[in-house]
Amino acid sequence: MDTGSDPHVAPSPDAQDPLDAYSQAVIRVAETVIPHVAAIEMSGTGPGGRTLLGSGSAVVFTEDGYLLTNAHVVAAAYAGRAIFADGSTTEVDIIGSDALSDLAVVGARTTAPPPATLGDAESLRVGQLVIAVGNPLGLAGSVTAGVVSGLGRSIPTRAGTARRVIEDVIQTDAALNPGNSGGALADTRGKVVGINTAVAGAGLGLAVPINTTTRKIISALLSDGKVRRAYLGLVSTPVGLNPAAARSTGQRQALRVVEVIAGSPAEQAGLKAGDLVLSAGRRPVASAQSLQKLLFTDAIGIPFPLTVLRSGAAVDVVAIPREMA
Repeated sequence: MDTGSDPHVAPSPDAQDPLDAYSQAVIRVAETVIPHVAAIEMSGTGPGGRTLLGSGSAVVFTEDGYLLTNAHVVAAAYAGRAIFADGSTTEVDIIGSDALSDLAVVGARTTAPPPATLGDAESLRVGQLVIAVGNPLGLAGSVTAGVVSGLGRSIPTRAGTARRVIEDVIQTDAALNPGNSGGALADTRGKVVGINTAVAGAGLGLAVPINTTTRKIISALLSDGKVRRAYLGLVSTPVGLNPAAARSTGQRQALRVVEVIAGSPAEQAGLKAGDLVLSAGRRPVASAQSLQKLLFTDAIGIPFPLTVLRSGAAVDVVAIPREMA
C-alpha cells in the first residue's frame, strides 16, 4: 500500500528537515564565534573640541589579546573599550589602522577571551553559507546568516574629501547594520573568513577577506602600526573573457575597469573605464586580490607595466604607483 502521500502517516524518524540542518549549522557557528567577538566603543575629539563616540565590533585573533576591527570604526579615536559576550570588559589601545583595506588592530589592556580561528577566504565559493556575528544597533551577540553573493569586488569609498578603494571584498546577503562593522564573517566550520564592513552601505553586506594579502596587512599593523601601499586608483571587477579574447590572450579572465579615479596614477597612465586588465607588473591578473598583491611597499615610485584589452586590441601602458596617504 502506498502511504507516501498520506498526511496521517508519520515521517521516518531518520528523516531530517533540511531547515533543521541549516539551523543546526548556524547555531553551531554562533556558539563557536560569539565568545570571541566584542562590542567596542571608541571616543575621539571632533570639530570644536566636541567628544565623539563611535561603536562597532571587533574579533579577538591572538592569544595576547589583539583584536581585528575596521579602520573606519577607530578613525579619529584616541581611546576605546571592548565588551565581551561574557560581560567582561577591557580598555583598548589602537595599535594600527589601514584605510585602504579598512582593517585596524586594537590591543586589550587587560585579559581578553581566547582568539577566534582565522580561516582562508580564498576557498570561498559564490552560494556558500556564511554567518555574520556582531553588535548591530547596540544589540550584542547578534547573528545573521546568508550566502556569499559575490567575490573579488572592488568598492570605492570616501573619507572626507579623499576617495579610496577597498579591494577584493566579499559580498554577502547576510544582513549588516551599523554596529556590525568590525565583526566576524564565519564559514560553517566556525572559522573567521572576513571582517564585516558597513562602509559602502546601499543594502550590501560586505566583508574584508582573511587571506594571504590581508594577513600581510595585519602583520604590518602589529609591527609598524601602518601599511605602506602603492596606489593606482582603479575600481575594478573580475570578468570572464569571450571565447575569441580568451584564445588570443591565453587567459579566461581579466579585470574590467569600472572607474578610474581622477588624478590617479591610473588616469595619468591613460587607463580608461571599460579597459580589461590582462596583466600588471608582467603577471596575469584575474581578480582585485591578484592586483592588490603587487601593490605593496616595493612598487611605490617604480614603473609598473599593465597590458589591457581595449576595443579588442592589446594596449600596453606604464603607470607609476605612488604611496597611498
